[in-house]
Amino acid sequence: MTDFPRDDENRMESGVASVVDLREYKKSRDPLPVTFHRRELDAILWVYGRMVGDGEWRDYAIDHTREKAVFSVFKRSGELPLYRIEKNPKLAAKQGAFSVVNTAGMVLKRGHEIKQVLKVFDKVLKLID
Repeated sequence: MTDFPRDDENRMESGVASVVDLREYKKSRDPLPVTFHRRELDAILWVYGRMVGDGEWRDYAIDHTREKAVFSVFKRSGELPLYRIEKNPKLAAKQGAFSVVNTAGMVLKRGHEIKQVLKVFDKVLKLID
């Protein structure tokens, strides 16, 4: 039998020392990254496929961080992204979780629905003289 010092006995009785489930501790310390849901990714890839077919876009990258998810679109893979489609849940209640940002960092469109935000890539028909 082991004799504990008087100080440790007091801590055990007061409830300071407790058993911690390591899975729960890890989840609280390292939250899951923000990701695109299936329907959101389908809408983005539909626009991406259309623009690849038109020859405007050639490559993409997807990043998932703790703060936001980013779908970056490239003309060439070695360059800066032409556009970034971002999902930031912290802005969902304010301006909308979704936004389209250009190379210069200017927000082109922002909103609560991904399909509405992606309308920034719709082509406008023009009258040719």
